[in-house]
Amino acid sequence: MKPIIYDYPLEDLKALVKPAFRAKQIYSWLYHNYVTSFNEMQNIPKILRTELNEKFEISPLKILQTQQSDDGTIKYLFELKDRHTIETVLLKMKDEKYNENGELIHHAKYTVCISTQVGCKVGCSFCLTAKGGFIRNLSAGEIVAQIVYIKRNKQIEHNRRGNIVYMGMGEPLDNLTALTTAIKIFSESDGLAISPRRQTVSTSGLSSKIDKLGEMDLGVNLAISLHAVDDELREELIPMNKAYNIASILNAVKNFPIDKRKRVMFEYLVINEINDDLISAKKLVKLLHGINAKVNLIYFNPYEGSNYKRPSNKNMQIFSDYLINHGILSTIRQSKGIDISAACGQLREQTK
Repeated sequence: MKPIIYDYPLEDLKALVKPAFRAKQIYSWLYHNYVTSFNEMQNIPKILRTELNEKFEISPLKILQTQQSDDGTIKYLFELKDRHTIETVLLKMKDEKYNENGELIHHAKYTVCISTQVGCKVGCSFCLTAKGGFIRNLSAGEIVAQIVYIKRNKQIEHNRRGNIVYMGMGEPLDNLTALTTAIKIFSESDGLAISPRRQTVSTSGLSSKIDKLGEMDLGVNLAISLHAVDDELREELIPMNKAYNIASILNAVKNFPIDKRKRVMFEYLVINEINDDLISAKKLVKLLHGINAKVNLIYFNPYEGSNYKRPSNKNMQIFSDYLINHGILSTIRQSKGIDISAACGQLREQTK
């Protein structure tokens, strides 16, 4: 199987394409014009286009299905070259705004939730993705191509930056090399120029990999899927906690280089009568002492076969108010795309 052209940061592509200035032109066609064929690259000599066709794959994804939620969320089902499938979600965070003359005041704001693996190794008991097991890692190009496809599909100009969250299928830090390569490709100024500050890596807490990501100092945001305030419950929810317990995760977070204007996001999945009580809220405040943290409370999204239940709105608000009243910034995430199984923990490989 040929390598994917999207696998390469610009400097690496310059080493493969001669003369090197052609790599910059190719990048422009890929990331500014979203071409799907090397033959569309009109300022590239025909002989080089032929060479590119022989050496590289340009379209690693095939769209199988799109679903649109009542709230505007769109879920994309992609087929990879080996016939496995992944899902990607486009979240519309803010609508376009026009003045009384019909002139655009500001563009819509989007966040794209992208996958880094087919399936997942972590095996969280509440997550539908885990039910399909782990198949393989995605390459950097397969990660990058998800954004390129959506930009092309929605006709979003390359300079409309948007936000990226590595919160789709898979554990991003379990695919660290491809993840960090994708981060660099997205942030390439001659490409999509999506700043690392607009990219958030969500992890279930591989503390040693958090350390490695921190050592690279890429400037990305960090989100920790915590979900519990003691190791006993966390091991039930996230079996991997036996290897990476809460103390090791928090220690890695404290050493992670973060912009002083930013906070470390802690994702806390709230499950009815499991971790939605005030005792848990009090323990969470104690755990996060000394960390510039923001807690994102997430409703458990039910799916067929799960033993867990969605918490009440009342308990969610009481939990959030307690955190806020004790100095921790807290928000309640209103699940988007739940009616099309596009919400957190609902993505999985689909069968045809």
